[in-house]
Amino acid sequence: METKIEKLNRLRKERNAIILAHYYQEAEIQDIADFLGDSLALAQAAKETDADVILFCGVHFMAETAKILNPTKTVLIPDMEAGCSLADSAPPAKFKEWVEAHSDHTILSYINCTADVKAMSDIIVTSSNSVKIVNSLPSNEKICFAPDKYLGSYVMKQTGRDMVLWDGSCEVHEQFSEIELLNLMSKYPEADVLAHPECPQTLLDYADFVGSTTGILNYATNSNKKEFIILTEPGIIHQIELKAPDKKYYSVPNIDGCDCNNCPYMKLNTIDKMIAALETLEPEIIMDEEIRLRALKPLERMLELS
Repeated sequence: METKIEKLNRLRKERNAIILAHYYQEAEIQDIADFLGDSLALAQAAKETDADVILFCGVHFMAETAKILNPTKTVLIPDMEAGCSLADSAPPAKFKEWVEAHSDHTILSYINCTADVKAMSDIIVTSSNSVKIVNSLPSNEKICFAPDKYLGSYVMKQTGRDMVLWDGSCEVHEQFSEIELLNLMSKYPEADVLAHPECPQTLLDYADFVGSTTGILNYATNSNKKEFIILTEPGIIHQIELKAPDKKYYSVPNIDGCDCNNCPYMKLNTIDKMIAALETLEPEIIMDEEIRLRALKPLERMLELS
């Protein structure tokens, strides 16, 4: 009798499918993915694949991004309810009003947003390339940054640019406890603090390194240090442990004191749902072509600048 993994592998081959997974997925999904990465790397991988089917193990906006870049391919997501609190913080109708109120500004949108918001943007950015892209723009260019106010604030600090920020945030990164972080720093004084720029500035002030999930992974893997306190969704720790098993990693509890600050949306994806998606080719990402073409332009500009 086939095991679940054997069945998944058989279906993957029969469908000529590629499995893309984000670092915040459960460990068992990370282990069977064809490609694992952060938002930028996954967008690049989606654009380059020659597979007929893309099974995207992440959240909805990521699967939408894959569809924007691959209109002729079948793009599946294991659970259509795998949304994103940050993307939800920018409803398209309100975002449209904001864009119109700043018609003389260049609209930079973090990739963690819906296709509708991307379609109203000039350039898409990720946590990996946002500083580089802002620095590439003329110093007198007026900029709006959405939807993550914390990433926007971090970019402003790094570039010295003044930007108009949308008031949005990620519920996972916003809920890390400063008190629990200080407790961990006291308990493990030799540990470096590695933080994602979606965290509030009050937390970033303690960080020895601030960067994307890939940046955090690379820093921990290449550093001479042996202990790290991780200020991002703890799913990344599995991948760091695989690459540097001789080191110690500590996740920061949330404001309720629970050492379980997981993204509830990322964790909706399961092996069973992946199998069902490849069997039925559902849930499929379907997109209005006009929206897709408008959203494609700022994504392509991002990929060019990256």
